[in-house]
Amino acid sequence: MPTATDASSDDILAILGEGELEIEGRLVDASNVALRVWAGIDDPIAAVYKPIRGERPLWDFPDDSLAAREVAAFTVSDVGGWDLVPPTVLREGPLGAGSVQQWVGPLDERPDHELLRVDRGSDVPEGYVPIWSVLDDYDRSQIVSHSTTQALRDLAVLDAVMNNADRKASAIIVDEGRVWAIDQGLCFNSAPKLRTCLWGFAGDPIDQENLLRLERLATFLREDKPLEGLLTEVELEALRSRCARLLREETYPKVPEGRTPLPWPLW
Repeated sequence: MPTATDASSDDILAILGEGELEIEGRLVDASNVALRVWAGIDDPIAAVYKPIRGERPLWDFPDDSLAAREVAAFTVSDVGGWDLVPPTVLREGPLGAGSVQQWVGPLDERPDHELLRVDRGSDVPEGYVPIWSVLDDYDRSQIVSHSTTQALRDLAVLDAVMNNADRKASAIIVDEGRVWAIDQGLCFNSAPKLRTCLWGFAGDPIDQENLLRLERLATFLREDKPLEGLLTEVELEALRSRCARLLREETYPKVPEGRTPLPWPLW
């Protein structure tokens, strides 16, 4: 089947957007209805189909908007040059309109990665940065930390500009050494909502490559009707403001006070 390495993004988008969808089954761990499907007839590709009708109402996000946010996240990642979000489209499917995103990683159970880890005591492994100190059931100290790889630094910038309210470790996929970001339905709220497992970079300088990505995104957002039909005008203006602030300050956001900064669960 075509993959990210043997088919272009445009080819994959065409298959996802126009190919016939055959439902294989439901992903039972998802909080909303999510189905693994096969897109296309000749050389079909695996994908995740999230029908709008299967979205649970949320108090802090507009109803029936999560699928569009998934597509907006792919667009932002793509135009900025982060290339972290798999190709994603909004289309009609067997259960109505919804997002369809290329499946990344193995088709069977996704193996755990060690980009986020828990260690007893106070020592953090080399190449990791602590984000949270907790006690286990026996009152022993444990440290939650995440890797400091460049891919996670890139993702932390992308999540910051998208205002991702739900960056769990399970929404980070490692496939043949490449990092992918999935489950971006809770992004782009106009109010500050950033909740992430990647706070270890808080206050660090943003590197030049990510600043260039933000510049490309800012240019795109100045175009006429960017992300039309995906975000509200208020959300779009908030996105512009976050992008401008990151470019102005050139640092990762600091951990907020007065609200929950972490998703739950972390995994």
